Amino acid sequence: MSDVRDSNGNLLKDGDSVTLIKDLKVKGTSVTLKRGTLVKNIRLTDDAGEIECNAEKVKGLVLKTEFLKKA
Repeated sequence: MSDVRDSNGNLLKDGDSVTLIKDLKVKGTSVTLKRGTLVKNIRLTDDAGEIECNAEKVKGLVLKTEFLKKA
């Protein structure tokens, strides 16, 4: 598996916490995750550009690493 990096180039690993750098609308829901939202305990996927996590109101969310920075 290749290195997974956030928008600033910091290395991410399982269990890290990340912060959103942009408001993101969640497809299939009316929820918008606001910029600055802290997402804890991320899980890496087979795709270096994506991580899995559970956010405030949404479980089983997949986020692109280009919208994250390491907390």
